[in-house]
Amino acid sequence: MLFRSHLATRPPPTGPNRIWVADLTYVPTASGWLYVAVILDLWSRRVVGWATGRTLATGTVLAALQMALQHRHPPAGLLYHSDRGVQYASAEHRTVLARAGLDASMSRQGTPYDNAAMESFMATYKRECVRLAEASGGYATPDEATADFFAYVELYYNRQRRHSALGYQSPLDFENSIN
Repeated sequence: MLFRSHLATRPPPTGPNRIWVADLTYVPTASGWLYVAVILDLWSRRVVGWATGRTLATGTVLAALQMALQHRHPPAGLLYHSDRGVQYASAEHRTVLARAGLDASMSRQGTPYDNAAMESFMATYKRECVRLAEASGGYATPDEATADFFAYVELYYNRQRRHSALGYQSPLDFENSIN
């Protein structure tokens, strides 16, 4: 399969569920790593899907995608952009994207800037959430880190955190002001 970056050739989205960006990161805990898969709607910067797992298996990425599909019901042709991680390039992941009618896009090799909005989210999450936990002794377990991620995204980031790109509104307020 030929992997192409379609994101750079598309104009910025003018509404929800036109472009999603995805990535996977890791969080240290006293009892092992936690892997966090996240999907953002590029238009509103809202986290529309996420999942955590204790391995780098494709299942974590698929669980985040299933959450986003279930909650957002995107139209066929939505551009779904990720990096070239093996989870995103897997046959299983590509099959789910195709069945949902999503247009897959992957960053160019060695070009993390292709997924800048997602990289920015991950840096913000680690700065505003993970580093605070580490300053207090860190996470004891992956379950503790998952609960903290849930609170960060569902209670703070989507609902309260303001973004200059959104006229200093939270992602949820931005979406509600347009709908």
